[in-house]
Amino acid sequence: MKTSTDLQFLPPERVVPQLQFAPAAVPAWPLRRYTLAGPTMGTRFSAVFYTAVEPGLDTLRGELQAAVDRVDNQMSTWKEDSDLSRLNQAPLGEWVDVPGELLTVVSAGLEIARASGGAFEIGVGELVDAWGFGPRRRQPDAPSIAQLASSPRRPTADLIEVDTNRSRIVKRGPVAFDLSGIAKGFGVDQLAECLERFGITRYLVSIDGEVRASGLKPGGAPWMVAVEQPVREVRDAARVQEVSDIALATSGDYRHFAEHEGATISHTMDPRTGRPVVNTLASVTVAASTCMVADAWATALIVLGLEAAMELANRLGIRALLMFREAGTWKELAVGGFE
Repeated sequence: MKTSTDLQFLPPERVVPQLQFAPAAVPAWPLRRYTLAGPTMGTRFSAVFYTAVEPGLDTLRGELQAAVDRVDNQMSTWKEDSDLSRLNQAPLGEWVDVPGELLTVVSAGLEIARASGGAFEIGVGELVDAWGFGPRRRQPDAPSIAQLASSPRRPTADLIEVDTNRSRIVKRGPVAFDLSGIAKGFGVDQLAECLERFGITRYLVSIDGEVRASGLKPGGAPWMVAVEQPVREVRDAARVQEVSDIALATSGDYRHFAEHEGATISHTMDPRTGRPVVNTLASVTVAASTCMVADAWATALIVLGLEAAMELANRLGIRALLMFREAGTWKELAVGGFE
């Protein structure tokens, strides 16, 4: 793709009797800013980009929408006919063919589950549903919670088998998948890949609080992304982050929550306890090369809590911004090289 610094040249010089003309430089078309958006996963996606080539906006909008629709149709627990729902409903011991994208997300989820010591899990569907955050219930269900609490939990990796060569999965033990801690980030990556197929390399794509940036804006300025204060009912920025060629994902307890027995409960489940997360971390923002990875690690770190998240992020080099509550206010701490 040509940028504003590229030069386009006329055809090779023509030799006219007695005269010789040097090639004349024609400036490239100026970069123009475009914005496209649409519905997905109960919220909206956005794509802001610069290009010097007319991209065919109707076609590109359709391709972006198709990209996020594929993710939603494959990985939603809210759609009974999604590939994930089909996998959840399959009997034990039956191999289920799944799309390559779904297999990629499941495989990444298993890897991050191992690396996080089980803080991240994709087999928490029953927990999410029991606590009222899934498609079947809107309120916590005490009998379901008690039943799950009395049953020993095993890692999802011990309960399934993944055949990457034939793109299929089999459940060897009872497990219900929920990819809400990773699928949205993967959706952002699909938006980025769609733009790049059109030759667009200067962009900022997002779904909710998950974003991915590429290149710089005209003039060399980075993209600017606001990281919100972790305060309920408030939409103020805690900081404005400069980003380029990086993905950011945020997990917090201040947007999606519920009231239960006089207490506020988080929508994020701690797979180790079988209960919603309870610790001083209010928000975790992770920077990574892909939004899928950033999304999953943001979830894992908020489950771990402040001290364990600090230790693991520093040890593994996970770039994270931790916002935690202390003495009636909130503070922030950058770890793992987060800038």
